[in-house]
Amino acid sequence: MSNFRPTRVDRFPPIVKNLIIINVLVFVAQLLLQDYELTEKVMMWPLMPEKLHAFLVEHGGLESSQKFQPYQVATHMFAHSPSIIFHIFFNMFALFMFGRVLENVWGPKRFLFFYLACGVGAAALHLAIQYFRCEQLLQLAEANDMIGVQAKIGAAAPALGASGAVMGVMAAFALTFPNTELHIMFIPVPVKAKWAILGFVALDLFGGVAQVTGDNIAHFAHLGGALTGFIIVMIWNKTNRKTLY
Repeated sequence: MSNFRPTRVDRFPPIVKNLIIINVLVFVAQLLLQDYELTEKVMMWPLMPEKLHAFLVEHGGLESSQKFQPYQVATHMFAHSPSIIFHIFFNMFALFMFGRVLENVWGPKRFLFFYLACGVGAAALHLAIQYFRCEQLLQLAEANDMIGVQAKIGAAAPALGASGAVMGVMAAFALTFPNTELHIMFIPVPVKAKWAILGFVALDLFGGVAQVTGDNIAHFAHLGGALTGFIIVMIWNKTNRKTLY
């Protein structure tokens, strides 16, 4: 006699469901409380050298630039741009499509830990790269190169969105189900998950290194989330072979 019991697959598991609900509620609050600058409080502002902060305040390059608070490492991943509806839509859609599969495989507690860890990993790499770029910006400021300062002022911009944590989820999906075929917008043929996610990572790496003018995407946050997700899944798979699917 077998003791095997089939596991019920939840089409909308609780952690993914609640994460989406929280993100939507925060988004609505951002829209309703714009006069109270809620978005400015929950987004993640850069860590920057004090000399650069003083320079930006003095020259008006960035109003009240030194706004970083430690809690923003957590809050930024639940906030999205109030003016771009597609920002939250695509993040929540990707979380639903990939996250629900992983939550059904791992269970709620492990998935929640994974998601939050990827969000923190995304913030850590983004802040580190941003601080390095702020050091470069300070050098331009001290050299009185105002043209260079204006060109690199994006290094002092804040960040928000669940994209880093979601990229970690996508990386984990690609590692766990590498040969699953995905239908991607504007691509007429199915693409295996491992190649699709690798392509997204390559685009973010190019965007982060190239620093194209006008590009307001936090590419290194995406890369930080994907790297964190990769490391966690590899550790889990090494310590428990049953997690390989």
